[in-house]
Amino acid sequence: MIRLETGRLNRIAAVGAHCDDIAIGAGGTLLTLCRARPGIRIDALVLSGGGSEREQEERAALTAFCPGADLRLTVHKLPDGRLPAHWEEAKSAVEELRERTDPDVVLAPRTDDAHQDHRGLARLIPTAFRDHLVLGYEIVKWDGDLGRMAAYQPLSPEIAEQKVRLLQEHYPSQRHRPWYDREAFLGLARIRGIECHERYAEAFAVTKLVLDLGD
Repeated sequence: MIRLETGRLNRIAAVGAHCDDIAIGAGGTLLTLCRARPGIRIDALVLSGGGSEREQEERAALTAFCPGADLRLTVHKLPDGRLPAHWEEAKSAVEELRERTDPDVVLAPRTDDAHQDHRGLARLIPTAFRDHLVLGYEIVKWDGDLGRMAAYQPLSPEIAEQKVRLLQEHYPSQRHRPWYDREAFLGLARIRGIECHERYAEAFAVTKLVLDLGD
C-alpha cells in the first residue's frame, strides 16, 4: 500500500446530485479534513432539493460535517431522477461553482455510478474542473454498483462512528429507506478499511492523476 500526501489543502469543492450524497459518500473525509485544517474553505453544490425540507436537512448536516470550516453551500431545484433532461441547468450550476472557486480537491460522484443523476453529474465535473484532483465517492444502493476503488481515506473509529451518527441525526427524511442504516454505512467503511490496512476508510475512484516525482 503506497501512501501519497498532498500539500496543505486550503479549498475543497464537494458536489452532489441530491441532498445527503456528499455526506454519505465523503462525510468521514470532510470530518477528517476539517479537524486537520481549521478554517478550510468548502464550496458545496447540490443539484436538487432546493426550497424543500431536504435543503434544510442538508444545510444542518453539512454544517455538522464541516465543523470550523468556511462552508459555502448552494442547493438547486432540479427534479430528482431527471438530471439527463436538465443537462444545461446542471452544467451551468457546475460552471458557476468553478467560477467561484479553484479547489485543491473535488469530491464528486463516480462516473460509473448506476444512478443516472450521480453518473450525469460525475461526467460534468471534468468539463469544468480540468486540472484538478477529482475523487469519486461511492454510495451503497440496491443497484449493486460497488467496485474496485483506487484511493482510500482512512477514518479513525471515532470519525466513522461520528459519520454514522450525523447521518442518522440530520436526514430524518431518509430513515425509512431499507439501506439507510448503521450497518450499511459502517459495514462499507469496514470493508474499505480492510482494503487499505486500516479499521475504517472511505474509498474513491480516480480517473486521472498527474504525478510529479522529480523532486
